Amino acid sequence: MRHLAISSALIAVMLAMPAAAEKRDGWYRQGDFSPVKRIAIRISNPGDDDRIEAPVTLTPEQLPEIRGAQPFTVTLVDPALPPQPALTPRQRAIAGPHGLREEEGGHAIFYQLDDLDKDGLWDELFFMTDIAAHETKTLYLYLGFQQRGWNPHRTNAAIGSYMRHVVPFWESENVGWKLWFPTDIDIYAKREPVLMSNRLLTENLDGYAVSYADPAYGSDIMSVDSSFGGGGIGLFETPGSDALSRPRFTPHSDLEHRFNGNGLKDTRYAFDVVVNGPLRSIVRIKTMNWNTGHGHYDLTQTYTAYAGKNYSTAKVHFDRFEPENPGAALAVGIRKRPGSTMNFREDGVVVTAGTEVIRNPDDTESDQNALKVAYAGTALVVSSAYTPDYVYDPDQGENHVFRLRPGPDGDYEYLIAAGWSEGATLKTADAFKQYVLDVARERDNPVRLIDAYTETRPAD
Repeated sequence: MRHLAISSALIAVMLAMPAAAEKRDGWYRQGDFSPVKRIAIRISNPGDDDRIEAPVTLTPEQLPEIRGAQPFTVTLVDPALPPQPALTPRQRAIAGPHGLREEEGGHAIFYQLDDLDKDGLWDELFFMTDIAAHETKTLYLYLGFQQRGWNPHRTNAAIGSYMRHVVPFWESENVGWKLWFPTDIDIYAKREPVLMSNRLLTENLDGYAVSYADPAYGSDIMSVDSSFGGGGIGLFETPGSDALSRPRFTPHSDLEHRFNGNGLKDTRYAFDVVVNGPLRSIVRIKTMNWNTGHGHYDLTQTYTAYAGKNYSTAKVHFDRFEPENPGAALAVGIRKRPGSTMNFREDGVVVTAGTEVIRNPDDTESDQNALKVAYAGTALVVSSAYTPDYVYDPDQGENHVFRLRPGPDGDYEYLIAAGWSEGATLKTADAFKQYVLDVARERDNPVRLIDAYTETRPAD
């Protein structure tokens, strides 16, 4: 019996040797996928803070070898993550033929090859990763066809006929943003991490009463009315004056109802979903035929929601910029929260928060119960690169506004954020303020690509 036991052990060691040798080479394998070529991507966190799910964006210029790639030919792997173990027969049946098989050499992570200009070629490789302060980290893009790896969505973008007019909605699991008014943002906050915009839009659920359908969905937490809401843009057209021009307040607008008039003679809009998850979702808003009485303008905005984040980023590009006065400046603002007890401002950061009784402003008959919350908060972040000057706008709902000086191309970016005491995280106004300050630092010091180079697996 002793001799049999020793023989069995020796056999087990001999059988394990090829697998151990394969694992020692550090290359990724998954099921029958055994790639022989990869691109090493070295990224760095220049900041002083550890980052959880830090957004990373790479361009075709940085990764020319995969310029024409489609997603089934690229597998992104973090070698530091534990590999997927072998699945049970039941797990394999549920996952089907596209479920991940047993891995070695790391774990495949989700990514997006996003075609932003819709020419059939990807423009940005986007992924998210944990990275420590001042850490340099290597991930690998493995080349070769394989079609395993479901990617559940953590963001969503949708456009629907919502109360008879077109409304774009983009959301993470924590917060959603929608354009009831076509240039000034409504904010929607969740109680639990969940996506719900498709249901809200397709079923035309009242944003202030969705929690009747499911308490996890939460509620609208922003009354926009005539304000900048959770984020909006405008112009300072008269040098030396704080008077604001805004796309939905023009000589031809229906000022009583805060909407534009006939699109032939007044501002008009068009909406597109550019990208829809899993890790980020993007909507595009075109504002056209904007005649302020002091200038003519067309512009494009793109808003992005990110998995796990309480913020959205916005990019603004003027396709037409014809002010009467050459000193016209750009504006971006948010509404001061009604009854706010926190109005923090530092450089290009504004945070406004306080206890609120949230009610649908159109519910004049009080059919719905008001929702009292310990705090609801909104924030605006503008990079110092645009030399933001703060302006308090007491009109049209009271607003915190920045006057901006954009770069040479006239484009600019900003970030909006929201939180509330009913959410899964950021349950206090102080926690929300600290979150916004952390995000502002991260935006000024994004995770950077150090280099990328191709490797070939040595012959077995």
